[in-house]
Amino acid sequence: MAARSGRKPKGGASSLIADEGALRSIDLVSKQWERLLADQFSGGPAPAPEADWERYCGLLVSFAYPDRMAKRRSDGRYLLRSGRGAAFHRSDPLAAESYLAIADVDDGGIESRIWLAAPFEESWFSKFYHNEVTENRTAEWDEQAGAVRARKTLTLDALVLKEVPDPDPDPGLIQQALIRVITEQGAQVLPWNPKARQLQSRILFLRELDAKWPDVSDEALAKQAEEWFLPYISDMKKKRDLQSLPMQTILETRLGWELCRELDREAPSHLPVPSGSKVQLQYDSQGNPFAAVRLQEVFGMLDTPRIGYGTVPVVLHLLSPASRPVQVTSDLANFWQHTYFEVKKDLKGRYPKHYWPDDPWTAQATRKVRPDGAR
Repeated sequence: MAARSGRKPKGGASSLIADEGALRSIDLVSKQWERLLADQFSGGPAPAPEADWERYCGLLVSFAYPDRMAKRRSDGRYLLRSGRGAAFHRSDPLAAESYLAIADVDDGGIESRIWLAAPFEESWFSKFYHNEVTENRTAEWDEQAGAVRARKTLTLDALVLKEVPDPDPDPGLIQQALIRVITEQGAQVLPWNPKARQLQSRILFLRELDAKWPDVSDEALAKQAEEWFLPYISDMKKKRDLQSLPMQTILETRLGWELCRELDREAPSHLPVPSGSKVQLQYDSQGNPFAAVRLQEVFGMLDTPRIGYGTVPVVLHLLSPASRPVQVTSDLANFWQHTYFEVKKDLKGRYPKHYWPDDPWTAQATRKVRPDGAR
């Protein structure tokens, strides 16, 4: 018989190495299952000679104790189907078997001790326990590979019988794995460009003024990644695929047509100035709007432009003809009245060919050195 026992024999019989009571129980069950096994093989090859039935000892034990099937771990210990650990109390030839069916085990202590067991063939799981084997399909992010790895796993309760790459993964599992990447790693995995970042800043600027605007901060986008990005990642499998996400379109689509129109009106991307130029309007980390523009292009602009439902002045970074800052102001009227003439004196000395009018309120703004016809 292929079973082993590590217990000290009773009655001083040194040749007896197995527990007699357990063996009698197994022998009784084996006779019952021997007949059933013969039926399993009917119509096929002739049953093995009686001497070869020892091979099926582990199968018979599994029928008697189905919760004691066990798989060998890498360190030589075993994991039972129930999830409990087990090990031989000393060196045993059976410790090299990949699978065991355990007839007698001591469940005391942290880990069970195997006293009596037999080898169990892997093929028997699919033949005799296929109704209890569960197929699990998973998809997890592999940071080292930069891709989602889909796996198909066959399990019998706590025992992992087989784990292989899934040749036909569920698209939904792939998507959820990518969503977890965004949730866990945050905005750094999203393909932000300057236009998308500016759009994000514009929306957040208005959100400070009116709670109807969605929270599009990096933290909120990561936390609500499934809601924001799921429709856009159906064909993606790798981290670099996320770089094709159209961030600007995603934000605009979420706003809808009406809010996009309101956004352009109350938090525009560009600011028109009297010279006819449209200078880029930017928003700092606190949401304050500012624009850099050459001084000569705002002649005739009497007061500071306001956005955000007319409540927030735009900070103007006024530049020299060489695009160097000469003044920062959020009160243009005060600049014309008090500061302009000092700035004019300095700039006229450095840029004598340029246009420096005495009356900036009514002077013609220009993108050129001088307006047409001006002296």
